[in-house]
Amino acid sequence: MGITGDTTRERAGLTLVLGGTGKTGRRVAAGLEARSVPLRLGSRSAVPPFDWDHEAGWDACLEGVEAVYVSYAPDLAVPGATDAIRSFVDRAECQGVRRLVLLSGRGEAEAQACERIVQDSRLDWTIVRASWFFQNFSEGAFVDMVLAGGITLPVGDTKEPFVDADDIAAVAIAALTEPGHAGEIYEVTGPRLMTFEDIAAELSDAIRREIRFVEIPHDAFVAGVRDSGAPKEVVWLMEYLFSTVLDGRNASLTDGVERALERPPRDFTDFAREIAATGLWKATA
Repeated sequence: MGITGDTTRERAGLTLVLGGTGKTGRRVAAGLEARSVPLRLGSRSAVPPFDWDHEAGWDACLEGVEAVYVSYAPDLAVPGATDAIRSFVDRAECQGVRRLVLLSGRGEAEAQACERIVQDSRLDWTIVRASWFFQNFSEGAFVDMVLAGGITLPVGDTKEPFVDADDIAAVAIAALTEPGHAGEIYEVTGPRLMTFEDIAAELSDAIRREIRFVEIPHDAFVAGVRDSGAPKEVVWLMEYLFSTVLDGRNASLTDGVERALERPPRDFTDFAREIAATGLWKATA
């Protein structure tokens, strides 16, 4: 465990949210802002800009920062992530950062290697491990599939503990702003295991039109991602996730959300009904 700091002092400095425009980052940023926590967004479009591929610009982003939320894009499993995390942690220590919360991948050996870099640092650290988000179907790669009426993926009946990104953000916010979370590894899951076919059925009920699940060959899926013009690191990540992580290794529930927040995690049914009510999934003619 790193150095335990005084909460008042920690709140006096800035909190840097890396991936501040992403699924969890923008939720973390909004939650911190609601708590009147001094905030700096870390993204390529921010001022100063943050770019994982431009290390020379990191010091400007870390100036005056005492706590950091790290969401590495596209994923800690991609080649080069460990080097980037090691360099960032070194610079964070040199710049006087005291607390770091890392979003990590559940069941990903490469992500756990990045965790160890953080754990071996002099920072107060908290690890938040997650797998598939509910929001993959409303904000991410699968929303177009839902709109088209078919979730077409190279996965069978493997069960996953899908988790709400709002719960992930709430855990991270608690770890950034409250005492008692340093040195904790929070594996966060939803309240039940679900297959992708279960997800399709839940979406069908919420949207009131049929959403089918269609299993396709792995190679055909990867070729489709590549042909869509996706960046090579995204193509690599999709191939990796669907060939390794979705093998049942994460088919168990954990109490991470409840330990961190003293409440149960949100259920997919509630999420699906809420999003359906917005009209996001309304099929276009």
